[in-house]
Amino acid sequence: MPEMPPPHVVRALEKERAGLQQKARELAPPPFALLELAMGSMVTQAIYVAAELKFAEALVDGPLTPAELAGKVGAHEEAIARVLRLLASQGVFAGQEDGTYTLTPMADALRADHPMSMRDIAVLMGHPIHWEDWGHFLESVRTGEPSLPKLRGMGAFEYLEHNPEYGAVFINGMGSMSNTETYPVAGAYDFSQFGTVVDFCGGQGALLAGILQSAPDSKGILADPRVANNGAADFLAGQGVADRVTTHDGGLFDPVVTGGDAYVLKHIVHDWPEDKALEILRNVRAAMPPHGKLLLVEMVPTEDNEPHSAKLVDLWLMLLVGGKERTESQYADLLARAGFKLERVVQTAAAVSVIEALPV
Repeated sequence: MPEMPPPHVVRALEKERAGLQQKARELAPPPFALLELAMGSMVTQAIYVAAELKFAEALVDGPLTPAELAGKVGAHEEAIARVLRLLASQGVFAGQEDGTYTLTPMADALRADHPMSMRDIAVLMGHPIHWEDWGHFLESVRTGEPSLPKLRGMGAFEYLEHNPEYGAVFINGMGSMSNTETYPVAGAYDFSQFGTVVDFCGGQGALLAGILQSAPDSKGILADPRVANNGAADFLAGQGVADRVTTHDGGLFDPVVTGGDAYVLKHIVHDWPEDKALEILRNVRAAMPPHGKLLLVEMVPTEDNEPHSAKLVDLWLMLLVGGKERTESQYADLLARAGFKLERVVQTAAAVSVIEALPV
């Protein structure tokens, strides 16, 4: 497992970066600073085009002119030049004196084979369906309800299931973000104290694999309704932990598998409004032994107005599913109503924290 920077160092750097961004805005006339923020969606689309057409893969062997790049990716030469000009001005790609363009560290992260690839999330952020969803955000703010049931005639999870092509784009995009959190979580919390860790609705088991790699004497249970056909067996084998994992195919609102010392729920609770979140947590509480621990892996926004990525994701949850990102005090209240006591919130080097709770 790669070594992670201490969370307090990451937080200090994030605070410094946010302060510099704020200072840069203050140097511009306020209307222009606001205009720059409002036009950020256009940069998103340019990055989407670069990701979808695989600019980074085409440039991996060396600089190319816009004409050469257009020939490789099958697009219009002048249009390619104009997209590159914008992205180079943002530090994504770099222009050379001879008229060619080359990769920068940010552009390199658009490669699908980059160890921390952002290609899939870039494709999701610019996808036409994703943009159509956000075109109805005003309705969610007016009503306080997710807009997708009215827009699609079904909820977000059902829509993804019935539209597998976009469902794959969505799952891959979210997976690329989630994968950046695995090692920070495994490195920030001591999982070696548990004999058996249950990863509840854990997909292929990426987090569970990271946990077991950090705790070589522990065993795991991967509980997910798709576990029989989602590639989990091959993934866990590839991670070298398959011999320590058993699987269980129960669904999100089914009785929860017993036998765990710790129950890990990553990005599960935030997807649901209060009543459903309580139902999930109470089901887990019923399955836990008295000595067990509940570990929620979630973004925990600050109580104030300081920058935090959770505050953006929170609006996305409002739009799609009616869920929310909760503050520490909100988690304490929710957990108490579900039969738990919030013990502590452990920050990680990623944007997520580990919320530790004990059954009462």
